[in-house]
Amino acid sequence: MTQTIAPRVRTLVLLLLAATGLLLAGAGPVSAHAALTGSDPAQGAVVEKAPTQVSLTFSEGVALSNDSLRVLDPKGKRIDRGDPANVSGTTYAVKLHSGLPDGTYTVTYQVVSEDSHPVAGAYTFSIGAPSQTSVSVSGQEAGGGVVGWLYGFGRYVSYAGFIVLAGGAAFVLACWQRGSGVRALQRLVVTGWLALTAATLGLLLLRGSYTSTGKVGDVFDLDLLGQVLQTKTGAALVSRLLLLAAAALFIAVLFGAYDKREDEEKRDLTFGLAIGGTVVAAGLAASWAMSEHASTGLQAQIAMPVDILHLLAVASWLGGLVALLVALYRGPVDAPLPGSAVRRFSRVAFGSVLALVATGIYQSWRQLGSWSAFTGTRYGQLLLVKIGLVVLLVGIAWISRRWTARLAETVVAKPRKATEDSDGEKEHATAQAGASSSTSAAASGEKGASAGDSGKKGGGSQRAAQLARQQAAIDTARQKQERDADPDRFGLRRSVLAEAGVAVVLLAVTTMLTSTEPGRTEEDARAATSSSSAEASSAGALTLDMSFDTGGEDGEGVVRIDLDPARVGGNEMHVYVQRPNGRAFDIPEVKVAFTLESQDIGPLPVVPDHIATGHWSASGVQIPVAGEWKITVTVRTSDIDQTTVSKNAQIG
Repeated sequence: MTQTIAPRVRTLVLLLLAATGLLLAGAGPVSAHAALTGSDPAQGAVVEKAPTQVSLTFSEGVALSNDSLRVLDPKGKRIDRGDPANVSGTTYAVKLHSGLPDGTYTVTYQVVSEDSHPVAGAYTFSIGAPSQTSVSVSGQEAGGGVVGWLYGFGRYVSYAGFIVLAGGAAFVLACWQRGSGVRALQRLVVTGWLALTAATLGLLLLRGSYTSTGKVGDVFDLDLLGQVLQTKTGAALVSRLLLLAAAALFIAVLFGAYDKREDEEKRDLTFGLAIGGTVVAAGLAASWAMSEHASTGLQAQIAMPVDILHLLAVASWLGGLVALLVALYRGPVDAPLPGSAVRRFSRVAFGSVLALVATGIYQSWRQLGSWSAFTGTRYGQLLLVKIGLVVLLVGIAWISRRWTARLAETVVAKPRKATEDSDGEKEHATAQAGASSSTSAAASGEKGASAGDSGKKGGGSQRAAQLARQQAAIDTARQKQERDADPDRFGLRRSVLAEAGVAVVLLAVTTMLTSTEPGRTEEDARAATSSSSAEASSAGALTLDMSFDTGGEDGEGVVRIDLDPARVGGNEMHVYVQRPNGRAFDIPEVKVAFTLESQDIGPLPVVPDHIATGHWSASGVQIPVAGEWKITVTVRTSDIDQTTVSKNAQIG
């Protein structure tokens, strides 16, 4: 039975890594955490007079660079001047050159939100009358490509390294102090420190390219690195590196001077290490809290300490779980993990789960804000997956607690008979060694007295050493077999291994969650967009939203028709295609037709031109007479998936 455990462990680890890779690969570009809620000129607007500046309003504060806001004329030439600046609150503007001719202009933006994530997008407006434009921004995205994937992987490794480092050290101090001398646990904690340090350095180098160009060649650009060091995220990463130096000293003491102390001498040192380790771990956790979700939005002063407590609870539970798994599978044979240590970890894990539930409820309320955000936003959907994994993990942990209780009732001491048998085997082996030595000595004596004496001493000592090594190997194998044959310990090992497997996937989902726009922000952005559309409609323009589902993969969405000024004669029409979560996306074809059924006019077909991601436009759309027109939109999402939706609206 025990011979099949190692292959099963390796297979499970490979499957877990594959599952984690799929989760990370499917994450895609990072979602924007600061949403564009307004602009002047507005998206798709046609203004009579050339504006002197373009202003953008976001749902939260953003960080700007010299090229964060750009305005391009129909030929793709920049017509903005000076650096963008904050004009009021969360509104940012860039000045324009004077004397701009009529035509369609494109506004592109790439900024960094307060919670450290890049935001990019584009839209168009027209002066005088719309025109064709050579500008294409269909590939505009932030945090994508190879650099984005590497940055996401670095975030996952940094979280995993922190959990293993903090949780493994806490397991040794709080649950199994003798584990400080176990080589496998030492390697585990040191590996966590190395992983966190390497990932932090990688994130620091990748940060500049990640938030700007997205080019691999810019990773080692010193100018970009200098800009990163001046940001909140750069300061957090540098602080993390300094704290990791303190963590290295803590590890050296834990596995050095502390391990060499006697049990009674460890008490005072244990208290000091616990205080120092908690301070260092809290500081490392704060390096995330000070630069991500918790540092922005509602009740930031409360959210940051809550986030630190949440990360510490995760490390105590999941990191301790990994340490327990290592101790069960790779611990010393002559001094296996005692049941008392498992019971202590069970209590620590229970307290950690209570802390996770309390802090998780607060974080969910803060980031979602409404029940509808659970299912209506990507953040809410990922949070539901995370909650399901946590419930599954708690269920498996309950099974582990049952095995722990059984293990505690097992008598650890060997039966006296087994000890006597072991002593008899050792005496028998010693007698055999003596007999062999005597035989060897007698044989050598026939060849000569001096040679016989020398052979007797050398051959006897070598033979005895060889037998001692063989006996030690036999004893170790027997002890390992007896340990692994214990059904309670074997059951605990399997349940803890299952817990660790779920924890790997849970960590991947959590990493994706921290890179996803909070549900509250997404819903606020939708409300702001709807309000802007309503204002435009009241000013004379017509806005219609129609949901569609072509039935194929990725076939659901919303198509929006903006018709300005929605009167008889020439009109400017804009078509926007969005996913159910409000994000723009491209489809192969969009066609629009106008029909006035009361007078048998139409359908009048219109094929708009694609000008940006999820944005099509057509100018000079002629409406011959006023009336209640039926506006029909044909949407094709693939070669075979197509549908037609329609709505009636009063025009003229």
